[in-house]
Amino acid sequence: GMEWVLLAVGLLLALYTLLRHGLRGAPRPRCRPELRGRTAIVTGGSSGIGAAAALELARCGARVILATRSARRGEAAASRIRRETGNNEVQFMHLDLASLRSVRAFASAFLRQEPKLHILINNAGVSAGGTTEDGFSLPFQVNHLGHFLLTQLLLERLRSCAPSRVVIVASSAHCAGRLRPESLGRPPSGLFSTFQDYCDSKLANVLHARELATREQGTQVTCYAVHPGFVNTSLFRHAPLWLKPVLLPLAWLLFLDASEGAQVVLDCATQDGLEPLSGRYFTDCGPRLPWPAGRDDRLARALWEGSERLVGL
Repeated sequence: GMEWVLLAVGLLLALYTLLRHGLRGAPRPRCRPELRGRTAIVTGGSSGIGAAAALELARCGARVILATRSARRGEAAASRIRRETGNNEVQFMHLDLASLRSVRAFASAFLRQEPKLHILINNAGVSAGGTTEDGFSLPFQVNHLGHFLLTQLLLERLRSCAPSRVVIVASSAHCAGRLRPESLGRPPSGLFSTFQDYCDSKLANVLHARELATREQGTQVTCYAVHPGFVNTSLFRHAPLWLKPVLLPLAWLLFLDASEGAQVVLDCATQDGLEPLSGRYFTDCGPRLPWPAGRDDRLARALWEGSERLVGL
């Protein structure tokens, strides 16, 4: 009876451990530089990859601003990070990327209160469908347009504190992205429109990094797009119900946890000597060629000009 149940549970746990660690190699321990005196913003810093990256930056002594929508979660994450690191320079500031008004309010409050900015991590993301108060598709605005506007509003401060870096959390999902400059920000049609919208926004992330790097040549502001790996984060809470029984065990077994996913984001934010690779796309294995659409300079320029028009710059 009972001993058989216990044996079965024990075997399952052993199998899980073997699979989890066998299928995914042990993470390499990373050495991080001292960041005292440097200021970083992490969007979506209250959970997942953002919180893990913020924790590590705080450990290295940086002043860290968690720019998130929920004050309750943001304040809780900030106080948890202060407690865990002993670094009191960790603050929450309200930012809702689904509202361009909120992005502008955040930027002006930040520029008023904070004299420095060295690292901007555009991490927040959604995979849900819907439309924003500005009339754009939710994933396109949160994942790209809101971050595009935020980066533009903070660029002067990044330049004045250079060398400084912008890290944009993209995804290998950019492989399925299709951007049409004439219909930017409008949700695509069809059965899988929400998934397509997400992929389009991730292609926009890769192209944004590429074009920003081109435009900032010679300013010592560098920019990197990052695929953090397949990470088990709350992004999946919006997966369709029929997909969850498939996704959740897979995520549990094969996907990285948030602190593992944050490593390549932190590499791009802090590692010495990456300046010549500005504009490139990074995975855990270092710089990689993005899919062909992610290397299309004409499309990158059209996206930039279209984004400026949509956010009213």
